[in-house]
Amino acid sequence: MAPALFRKLTVIGIGLIGSSIVRAARAYELVEEITIADRDPAHLERARELGIADRYCLDAGEAVEDADLVIACVPVGAVEQVALAIKDHLKPGAIVSDVGSVKGSVVRQMQPHLPAGVHFIPAHPVAGTEYSGPDAGFAELFQNRWSIVCPFEDSDPAALDRLVGFWAGMGANVECMSAERHDLVLAITSHLPHLIAYNIVGTAADLEKVTEGEIMKFSAGGFRDFTRIAASDPTMWRDVFLHNKDAVLEVLGRFQEDLFALQRQIRWGEGDKLFNLFTRTRAIRKGIVTMGQDAAAPDFGRSGKK
Repeated sequence: MAPALFRKLTVIGIGLIGSSIVRAARAYELVEEITIADRDPAHLERARELGIADRYCLDAGEAVEDADLVIACVPVGAVEQVALAIKDHLKPGAIVSDVGSVKGSVVRQMQPHLPAGVHFIPAHPVAGTEYSGPDAGFAELFQNRWSIVCPFEDSDPAALDRLVGFWAGMGANVECMSAERHDLVLAITSHLPHLIAYNIVGTAADLEKVTEGEIMKFSAGGFRDFTRIAASDPTMWRDVFLHNKDAVLEVLGRFQEDLFALQRQIRWGEGDKLFNLFTRTRAIRKGIVTMGQDAAAPDFGRSGKK
């Protein structure tokens, strides 16, 4: 059996991603010891009942003492508070990372507070469900999903290799890119779709001519899938949009232009243009399935799954 990549892992925040990291790290024997920190006593007590770690702390500073790898699994708007709480308790050579869906803001919030001799390397696992809390996690969450690691030009190569190995050890495909590139890519592939889902579901809820009961009763697959996305954690997504606003607004502007063009095509009966667009978008869907990032089965293979 290969030796563990890290002796001690500390995960700060025990929601879906944090509890999945803890479960995966233990299941795949990537670490020897696991400490969980969470400021919510109920979350911490539930994690203790589940028995998913070796130690449980309300205080993040206490939790990171002697840790080799620290991962902040909190909303983007809370990462600066984490950095301030742990900065005086980190040991030299420790790797500090995160899982936020925005990277530029995380860098600006955390990097100034972390001491010299600590390796700060942001990351983002592109995986999740609409569920949250300690019970929501499962070790297989990262299997064949992408984890993006965002090193700096002067990041320590050995520390980077260990962090990449950690994500790969949990089954993820790992790619490195700059924080700026990450934020633009995710604005297109994740943030804008969530914004559209929240808006569509909100519009349906506010439409006075259709009752709420009818919306729920007659939801076809398209609207139903939008509601799944729109059920995601509101605190996390509020912070995502506020902290990646430049990239989101840039992509949203392009989307609005394309939406106006689509409106004109429908109004003027330009069927060929509609057909060509739908053909191109269908090819994207086929490509996602071919790459193993979703299933072609009914309900996208999600029936019976979290």
